[in-house]
Amino acid sequence: MKLYGKIFKEYWNPYVAISIAGLVSALYFGITGTVWAVTGEFTRLGGHILGWFGVDVSDWAYFQLVGLQGTPVSRTDGWIVIGMLAGALITILLSNSFKIRVPKQKRRLVQGFIGGIIAGFGARLALGCNLAAFFTGVPQFSFHSWIFMAATAIGTFFGVKVVNTKWWRGKPTLMKGTMNPVVTEHVQKRNIQPILGVVFACLYIGVILYFFATGKTLLAVACIAGALFGILIERGQICFTSAFRDLWISGRAVMSKAIAVGMMISVVITFIYIQNGSVALIKIAAPSTVIGGLLFGFGIVLAGGCETGMMYRAMEGQLLFWVVGAGNIVGATFLAYGWDHLGIFHALGENWPKVNLIEQWGPTGALVGTMAMLLVWFLLSNWWEKRFRYGTGIKHEKKERISHVTKEA
Repeated sequence: MKLYGKIFKEYWNPYVAISIAGLVSALYFGITGTVWAVTGEFTRLGGHILGWFGVDVSDWAYFQLVGLQGTPVSRTDGWIVIGMLAGALITILLSNSFKIRVPKQKRRLVQGFIGGIIAGFGARLALGCNLAAFFTGVPQFSFHSWIFMAATAIGTFFGVKVVNTKWWRGKPTLMKGTMNPVVTEHVQKRNIQPILGVVFACLYIGVILYFFATGKTLLAVACIAGALFGILIERGQICFTSAFRDLWISGRAVMSKAIAVGMMISVVITFIYIQNGSVALIKIAAPSTVIGGLLFGFGIVLAGGCETGMMYRAMEGQLLFWVVGAGNIVGATFLAYGWDHLGIFHALGENWPKVNLIEQWGPTGALVGTMAMLLVWFLLSNWWEKRFRYGTGIKHEKKERISHVTKEA
């Protein structure tokens, strides 16, 4: 029971969870030749939905770029998303922590939807979200990922400025009631959750075995990887929004540093695969990357979560993040439409190069340079955490020193 409690009743150390995620993402690339990604499949889902309503999207340039063949259950990317949701739900049920939660301020649903649209649009403009254009993009040695990362950080900074304003927060909802929790039958009924978790886990394992038995090995691998990612993001509470947002609000840098460590592990293993014949997935480094990163960072703060955070929170029963997910699909689909119909690609992405750091710096230079940049990120995050305390900032420290010197004089 102690082991069960450790695994399912306590959240995992983010360094451990993200390091394992970095390892699994690199192995997934080595086996399948593709990467851990989410918003590309959200975009395809948007295309399918439009198709159900009679809209022909087959000639849209963006869908020709990302591919619209098949369905989510016949694509590896589809099973990554399904697996993430399933893996997160299973661990949530086993931890007996599922509960439907509706925001007390209904305006949060509108705000979350708007944030989701902006984030979804920005992610697909940059050809990837916090995963494909960031966590798994850096290990691919694609320079566009570094541009996206810096732009996302700036976007989250401005997002924090907006969500901290009175007009965004609105008036708090005051509710009468006792401060002591009331135990009801509904709490006791939640004891069925671990049983449901075991049932869902068995059904999911059955799907994996079916894919192996029918020779659909890549789908089976995607099922396994997706579930592992879902388990890791939920148990580690992995959210890229909090990694950046916490820096600006409280100075806390645990998630930021853990992400840097996870990518270091992924970089080394991915490098080995690339040197042994795997093809790196490189995206264009263009104005679209910068603008997409800014919008994505801004949007995820307004929404309250990035793609990973949104998915496990939705599985926890938080209605807000189902709305955020819908916004993501809308934003990504609108970008797909505007890619050629509104001339977005022509204006922001056309004729810009795909910069492969291995080709630019050589294999050794790319590996050492990428690891060095990740180390700098880790050290800068650590430095910021030590000097920034809950909004007081470095300037406040300087004022205190000046005041101390003045008093001594």
